[in-house]
Amino acid sequence: MPVHTTLENGIAVITFDHPPVNGFGLAVRSGLVEAIQASIEDATVKAMVITGGGKMFSGGADITEFNTPRAEQAPNLHDVIAAIEASSKPIVMAINGTALGGGLEVAMAGHYRVAARDALLGLPEVKIGILPGGGGTQRLPRAVGLEAAVNMIVSGEPVPAGQLADTRLLDKVVDADVVAAAVAFAKGVAGDGELPLIRDLTVDHANAEGFLDVARNTVAAMAGPYPAPMKCLEAIEASFQKPFDEGMAVERAGFISLVTSTESKALPPTAASVRRQGRRCRETCSRAKSKASASSAPAPWVAASP
Repeated sequence: MPVHTTLENGIAVITFDHPPVNGFGLAVRSGLVEAIQASIEDATVKAMVITGGGKMFSGGADITEFNTPRAEQAPNLHDVIAAIEASSKPIVMAINGTALGGGLEVAMAGHYRVAARDALLGLPEVKIGILPGGGGTQRLPRAVGLEAAVNMIVSGEPVPAGQLADTRLLDKVVDADVVAAAVAFAKGVAGDGELPLIRDLTVDHANAEGFLDVARNTVAAMAGPYPAPMKCLEAIEASFQKPFDEGMAVERAGFISLVTSTESKALPPTAASVRRQGRRCRETCSRAKSKASASSAPAPWVAASP
């Protein structure tokens, strides 16, 4: 089974394990929703921890399901996110390694997040000509601020968790055992009343309109004929200008527009393409770690506003 649950002193530790990148295929999605519901119904469970198997949290979508009915078969990624957010018991996401695309979007649905300091977090969809479709353009600006979200989403470059330690995205960053730290954290919040959700936050920026004006001009000039960066920016703008659900509608419209505007569709996945997905994740991580070691902060796509 790609999802299994262990119980540690009242904390259900739910692990999804689907090599090579812990992609959110149908079996993983179904297993997560079932495990969450079972933990809610179990009176001995006081809180949950969700983590990825191996050294990675999740690289996002399961490439083997691209262009197949299973990709959107219920429960889809939005259903998994909704199940996490709706839990009546605290859910702590233990980000044990790289969380990209849908992996980060699922992590942002949790009530709390504990991450390994060197875990890479990012939304790289723009690099394949689309935008994040699981709420990333709406949750990330609320969690890390408008400027950081624009730079992360429009560039598609991941950022080490250590550089986001002081944002609302992460509740704790650790150097040791992430799952153990998340379990300890879960024990501390078990029984809490109202559970926090990123979707309920407001976007934090002192001069949002001014920054967005600069961002529009900069992104338009740098993106050239490619539509994805500007569509990303339009969806991010909605996180500041509109309520969450209306912003989600803007994101969805942009996602569909980009997907349907592509003239060629991806070939059916092969074993080789699955291996390539894992290799691309590792290469992305390696580049980001090299950049992080050379600089204390990622190079911005859009310069800071005055």
